[in-house]
Amino acid sequence: MKKWICVICGHIYDEAKGMPQSGIAPGTSFADLPEDWTCPECGSPKESFEPHDE
Repeated sequence: MKKWICVICGHIYDEAKGMPQSGIAPGTSFADLPEDWTCPECGSPKESFEPHDE
């Protein structure tokens, strides 16, 4: 499982955790998010995210 970071605001999407409060189950890969999904923090599109290595 990977983590993805919004290059605009720094929000991190963690595939292992998902976003249950938004209906995205834990284990949901970033690629499987809807094409119209946006950053919950700043509203940026999926294209604004890049892989994040800690």
